[in-house]
Amino acid sequence: MRSLVIAALMWITSPFLLAQQEVLPSILFLFADDHKPDAVGAFGNPYIQTPAIDSLSERGFRFGRNYCMGSIHGAVCQPSRAMLNTGRTLYRVKMNMEGAPTLGETLREAGYATFGTGKWHNGEKSFLRSFEQGKSVMFGGMSDHLKVPIQHVRKDGTLSMRAIGDGFSSEMFANSVIEFLEGLDSSSDQPFFAYVSFTAPHDPRQPPLPYREYYYENRAPLPNNFLPQHSFHNGWMTGRDESLAAWPRTPEVVSDQIAEYYGLITHMDDQIGRILVALDRCGRAENTIVVFSADHGLAVGSHGLLGKQSVYEHSMGCPLIIAGPGIPHGETEALTYLYDLMPTLLDAAGVDIPDGVEGMSLKSVWQGESSSVRDSIYLTYEDKMRAVSDGRWKFIRYPPIDHEQLFDLKNDPGEINNLADNPTYKEQLSRLRALMEEHHMALDDPHPLVVDDVRSMKFDLTGRKRKADVHQPEWIVEKYFSDESQSQGKGPPDGESVKSTGG
Repeated sequence: MRSLVIAALMWITSPFLLAQQEVLPSILFLFADDHKPDAVGAFGNPYIQTPAIDSLSERGFRFGRNYCMGSIHGAVCQPSRAMLNTGRTLYRVKMNMEGAPTLGETLREAGYATFGTGKWHNGEKSFLRSFEQGKSVMFGGMSDHLKVPIQHVRKDGTLSMRAIGDGFSSEMFANSVIEFLEGLDSSSDQPFFAYVSFTAPHDPRQPPLPYREYYYENRAPLPNNFLPQHSFHNGWMTGRDESLAAWPRTPEVVSDQIAEYYGLITHMDDQIGRILVALDRCGRAENTIVVFSADHGLAVGSHGLLGKQSVYEHSMGCPLIIAGPGIPHGETEALTYLYDLMPTLLDAAGVDIPDGVEGMSLKSVWQGESSSVRDSIYLTYEDKMRAVSDGRWKFIRYPPIDHEQLFDLKNDPGEINNLADNPTYKEQLSRLRALMEEHHMALDDPHPLVVDDVRSMKFDLTGRKRKADVHQPEWIVEKYFSDESQSQGKGPPDGESVKSTGG
């Protein structure tokens, strides 16, 4: 009997229950897929319509130099999400997150109601320990946005059979989290963590017809670093992302793909708007931290590339906004990683950060207590590319071809003018080489910075045959993969309608 009394007293005075005496903030995490860091209206892009994301930026705190650390393979989203959800660096986390507490799991153990929907590219087991509830979950990397394979979490904690979802991906995932929000107990103070992982704007670039027609009629200019082909063979020139248009890239084709890409983003933004309305309607908006970010960026014509398999700013950079109670409106150019978000959110919620987390809490930055959490960042892609940046200067090394680039990001944010061979910048180059070696060692990078067998960097992909993957809808296959489309765009398809499941 005495032991039971002691146990009860320990429970009553536990840190968790004491913390519950104060209402902990809920967390709504909105996560995009392949979203360029500059593809938001509020970030200074006048060519894209993103009013819902803009509203978060207008009341929240923007981190303007946020990055995915890199990838061990072409599906950059998988390691990016593993790092995000564990707070660990690339070479110290497994892709299925085995052995590492996740953000959802940690919040769940702290008393949060946890819910997930959308893309989860890191295995079923890690999802089930992260979220007690889940609806319309896609376990995989990509799909046709109208044919998403989904599963739900049953009441007994198991997964339902896989089935094809109803409607467009962004609408389906929004509907699922809105249903969760509407089902919250209005009389309960239990905080929630809702994770909404969109598959947009990842290709197939197939936004509903009105959205892409808008951007066909209101075209954004080509990026200022547009090239028909990359200027050298970077080691990853013909992967599936790079095969979505013919070589050399033409202005017409890239313009169409940007229009379709922006259409996906604006359609997703409309669904985010619906989610934010539902959050307000359920009475939880005032005490909810809302995060908008993405797993990485995308080239979409910059540097002659289409994908994210590079260490340029457009591909490893990703947007980040955090809004909510106690978070002022503002912005920073502090260097941050996606994997900083786990400790940041736990810190903001007053939840202990698990051992092994390497990210840095960003709370001190929005509170004005510090201007940065690190002096430099390190970016990687497979064994092919490495980069370091101190925010102003950026150094990229390609070990397999023994090639280097040096960019002054302040005066050349598009990374156009390579200064590596300019003797004026010899000291900068030497400093950044040493900095790269420090990061290489500190982060347990297994790939050498110098190789014996140096490959040629010359190439020409003109006329190379391509094949569409199974996820591309028929009109995209006809437009971008037919013989006629090998050198120019065919214009928008006519008369396609898309079933809508959202308001």
